[in-house]
Amino acid sequence: MKEKLVEAIANIQEEEAHKLAQAMLDAGESPQVILAACREAMAIVGARYEAKDYFLPELLLAGDMLREISELIKPKMKAEAIDAEPLGKVVIGTVAGDVHDVGKDMVVFMLDANNFEVHDLGIDVAAATFVEKIQEVKPEVVALSGFLTLAFDEMKATVQAFKDAGVRESVKVMIGGAPMDEAIKEYVGADAFGLDAAAAVNLAKTFVGRA
Repeated sequence: MKEKLVEAIANIQEEEAHKLAQAMLDAGESPQVILAACREAMAIVGARYEAKDYFLPELLLAGDMLREISELIKPKMKAEAIDAEPLGKVVIGTVAGDVHDVGKDMVVFMLDANNFEVHDLGIDVAAATFVEKIQEVKPEVVALSGFLTLAFDEMKATVQAFKDAGVRESVKVMIGGAPMDEAIKEYVGADAFGLDAAAAVNLAKTFVGRA
């Protein structure tokens, strides 16, 4: 059934995907298996978008489907969580000039399901907004998301804004998004980059000493 769910999401079959995810839950399937199917499907969607087989409407629909399935499985994942108290605080957002949120939303969901207190600032987030939120909630981790190459300079400027505001040393900064790699991490001045939502969770756990 997992393969069918991957196919339904990748082909933007919203009703079928919702039905399959619910059926898997009802059958006692682990939420992690459903989540793995979502990750696999979103990788296909991303590849089709890059190849211009899909366009922004398909990307947005896929994001909506992901959020719906996330809401289905979140209660079970939260119930299975071992720690009652949050592992730590994470401020996350897609940097200014970028309005993509599918990958960010997957990371938000995964962090939330793993007992992090997540403060999602949304998309097209100005550096000053990140700084204000850091000063307000005092997180251990800040996650900067970007899908476009234009995000590189904005991420760099955002990290510089952290330095200027005197908050850089108090947080670990991780970046994520399709074009991110080790070289971009160094350019931006981040502490780490994650290839996917699971990697983001592992990094966050490492940063708060709960790996």
